[in-house]
Amino acid sequence: MRTGLYPGTFDPLTVGHLDIIERACTLVDRLVIGVAINRDKGPLFTLEERVEMIEAEAAPIAARCGIEIVAYPFETLLIDCAREVGASVIIRGLRAVSDFEYEFQMVGMNRALDDTIETVFLMADAHHQAVASRLVKEIARLGGDIRPFVTEPVAKALTAKFA
Repeated sequence: MRTGLYPGTFDPLTVGHLDIIERACTLVDRLVIGVAINRDKGPLFTLEERVEMIEAEAAPIAARCGIEIVAYPFETLLIDCAREVGASVIIRGLRAVSDFEYEFQMVGMNRALDDTIETVFLMADAHHQAVASRLVKEIARLGGDIRPFVTEPVAKALTAKFA
């Protein structure tokens, strides 16, 4: 059984994230979504809220693919998390060339730490390439329409945070 790890902060979960989750499920038998604490990013939602969002929004995908959602205090190495869940593949979503430059460096370091774990890049669907959690939060904070970028329940949760 091939296990993939899709790590991220998911603050908030966007339609771009859901697209990557759906497509990653075609590549692996089991997909572990690793939700990072990542204090450096100063998340708007608690770790528990983000896990609940993913559980709810990824449920239709999970019905077709073995999905497990795990909260990780990414204050350990990503490669250690991949080993812990038995992942042979790390899934990373890319939106732009600037994402690739950072991810390319990470792949090199991860390969040096464990060359048995591959990294697979999935390009965001063209409709979702501009969607970034950071920008979605900014639009929500300023009262803009975020419905094209997140599901309705996530939009409600964001609106409530900024009310």
